[in-house]
Amino acid sequence: MSVAVEVSYGTRRPWVPSARRLAAWAATAAGPRRAALAIRVVTAAESRRLNRTYRGKDKPTNVLSFPAGTAPAGPGGGPPPLGDLAICAAVVAREARAQRKARAAHWAHMVVHGVLHLTGHDHERDDEARRMERREVRLLARLGFADPYRVAADE
Repeated sequence: MSVAVEVSYGTRRPWVPSARRLAAWAATAAGPRRAALAIRVVTAAESRRLNRTYRGKDKPTNVLSFPAGTAPAGPGGGPPPLGDLAICAAVVAREARAQRKARAAHWAHMVVHGVLHLTGHDHERDDEARRMERREVRLLARLGFADPYRVAADE
């Protein structure tokens, strides 16, 4: 794996994916680049605090991405940092239920979506959103998951 992923848990539920699964999904989304990233599974309160502080939105959200920018290589010549993801377990579970998706599929989507943000993808404009969604669909298919947008649209 060319991407080193560190996972930490601010909350732990039986249905929260293992660090190994989160890291595998993140590595697939990051591609062949040499990089390091951190994923933190957070509570709704921590997500709300981060979302309020960094985006000005006073509510928890599914995934927040914090790109590292042009940071140098890690300590001891390790891979350069790609950034950090904060994924809210409660929001992801609630969305999966509401969208009638398997929890693992929605978790994988949130990891892929977040990592794509770290690698420079965005969805502010329609053309960017279409490009990012197509990439997400391809990556999720590679991981064995259905198109998350088709599933949501079929409901």
